[in-house]
Amino acid sequence: MNLRDLVYGLYARRVEGRLDHDQVPKHIGVILDGNRRWAKASGGSAVQGHQAGADKISELLGWCSETDVEVVTLWLLSTDNFDRPEAELTPLLGIIENTVRNLAADGRWRLHHVGTLDLLPARTQTVLKEAEEATADVRGIIVNVAVGYGGRQEIADAVRSLLLEHSAKGTTFEELAEVVSTDLISEHLYTRGQPDPDLVIRTSGEQRLSGFMLWQSAHSEYYFCEVFWPAFRKVDFLRALRDYAARHRRYGS
Repeated sequence: MNLRDLVYGLYARRVEGRLDHDQVPKHIGVILDGNRRWAKASGGSAVQGHQAGADKISELLGWCSETDVEVVTLWLLSTDNFDRPEAELTPLLGIIENTVRNLAADGRWRLHHVGTLDLLPARTQTVLKEAEEATADVRGIIVNVAVGYGGRQEIADAVRSLLLEHSAKGTTFEELAEVVSTDLISEHLYTRGQPDPDLVIRTSGEQRLSGFMLWQSAHSEYYFCEVFWPAFRKVDFLRALRDYAARHRRYGS
């Protein structure tokens, strides 16, 4: 261990020691950004960057477990990412599939897919479904894997699901218009039954949501971190939690 690692370790323990676990967010959303730029800066390929980013996920979940986080949503593939070149997209889907399998095999996390399955290849759909089924009884952290996810698409899917449900019941449009509410729409989101994210973290220095959990993040706190996702460290995570704990959430009041 060199001097830099020693100093970093001491600093991380200092930040962790001052963390108030009563103020830890229960649901954290993470926009895992910067894989390709990290790879470029390191002289590697985009695929190597995506693999390095995938390898970081288990570390993050371990840190979340240590700090009593209950739900984590990981944005692994957006609907916009389908526009990427096939030479990058196909290996990326393979990396995501392996990551989901490994998370399910770990035994500590309850996996749940958020996104539009129909947009994904059949093999990816199967992996996601099997991971959900295999971890359905796990009592650990709920890990939402956002694959083929877009915030606008989620809202559109929620409204479609709501309309289909009430159509099957014979509800008229006039009757539905009388009862439709934000709570009713929330019951048809991908994350129905879960708390909304308290904190959304985005790495790589970008300061925008890019469509991530548009409905659920209405009252979320945001933390933008300069570091690229594969280089995200425990101290970066702890800083985000410390920053969150120092804020006074007013919910519009």
